[in-house]
Amino acid sequence: MLRLTWVQPEDLIGHELRQAAQDGRDPSAVAARWRAAGGCEAPARAGASSRPASRRLRRLAEDLLDELSGLPSPLADAEPTDLDRIKALCPGWPAPRSSAVTVSCARLEAAWLGRAAGCLLGKPVEKLPLTGIRLLARAAGNWPPTTYFTARGLPGDLTTAYPWNRRSAPTSLAENIDGMPEDDDLNYPLLGLLLLRRHGRNFTTADVARLWLDELPAGRTFTAERLAYRNLLGGLEPPHTARHRNPFREWIGALIRADVHGWTNAGDPAAAAAQAHRDATLTHTANGVYAAMFAAAVIATAATGAHDVHACLRAGLTVVPPGSRLATAVRHAIRLAGTHTGFDTVVDALHARHSPTHHWVHAVPNTALIAAALTHADGDFTGSVSRAVSGGWDTDSNGATAGSVAGLLAGSPAALPEHWTAPLKNRLATSVGDFDGTGFDTLAHLTHREATRPCPSPA
Repeated sequence: MLRLTWVQPEDLIGHELRQAAQDGRDPSAVAARWRAAGGCEAPARAGASSRPASRRLRRLAEDLLDELSGLPSPLADAEPTDLDRIKALCPGWPAPRSSAVTVSCARLEAAWLGRAAGCLLGKPVEKLPLTGIRLLARAAGNWPPTTYFTARGLPGDLTTAYPWNRRSAPTSLAENIDGMPEDDDLNYPLLGLLLLRRHGRNFTTADVARLWLDELPAGRTFTAERLAYRNLLGGLEPPHTARHRNPFREWIGALIRADVHGWTNAGDPAAAAAQAHRDATLTHTANGVYAAMFAAAVIATAATGAHDVHACLRAGLTVVPPGSRLATAVRHAIRLAGTHTGFDTVVDALHARHSPTHHWVHAVPNTALIAAALTHADGDFTGSVSRAVSGGWDTDSNGATAGSVAGLLAGSPAALPEHWTAPLKNRLATSVGDFDGTGFDTLAHLTHREATRPCPSPA
């Protein structure tokens, strides 16, 4: 039986009930009706429940999703999605770049490599609980992880209790790595590069949508991206694609698309955040959008090579409404990382705060973890990707973003430890465009071309 993930109404309703509670809407009456009718909770880690709902229950789920979307949120004024309203809430919104800042090809190559290595480190343990990640790494003598995960020498009962990610283990355990395997965390930067090549930095959200329909296989999308894709095919246009029956609109998907916007706006976090906003609003709202803007601004600041990681994180916070849940979570995470010597203590505190109420792919806890990892490692490459992945939740995405930032700070491929980069073999697998098999050096040159292409003023 085909159980398409992330789209079945009976699987979406539980996520929307949780999202409603998080943004201050009262879902209790809707939740009671759903449970009284025999509806189930959202799948805890998978994208679909094990069996389909009846036609009656599916129709009820669709009706309740629409009813929930009409409930007013008391957080709407403090957490807008419109860019002008976001700017109005940000007292420290950065001034436009006053002079040209050039990012080198070497620094961009380090960022691409860092993103790939961090993603690859996190792939085999994606979806595993924090306890499992710790036990597997400790049993291999690799805690905290300072190299890729391995299954060699591990007790069978441990790998049975905590099985590696089924899709990723054949290509991402140390003994299996042969170049960078395909992953959405690398597909989206490639799509971002295509976007800039075709439309320049003044692209629109509609341009993003058209590019996806042309170049992104639907089966390579997940959560909010899959629902936005479905909404596009159903005739909806942005920004409605982000809102219609999409309970994942504050999850991590927009954040993993932000790197290219930072890479191509070195020294201009405001421009990077604005680009990320236009990309993100195809699929996300509020905190999901802020996560992308935050990451883009951090990366744009790191791309100059003139700031430490702490200044980069401060720049990221200037483009996020300070009263938002995301800003609050990031500030808290940075404080924790600056207070505790052991990172496991930081992670335990973050999980105690966020795991009871947030899905493991939600943008708020994952962005907080990335900020904590970068802070605690002081921007060091191995320390950053190790901490980001060791914190659990969306391990490959967090490792990728931390690796991109730390790679920029390192400044060149030669500054990255060879045991991270050599297994990548300067080769990336992907289903996007004509990029399959492309080297990271080539991607850096293509990115550099877009970073240095004059950007005309909007008409």
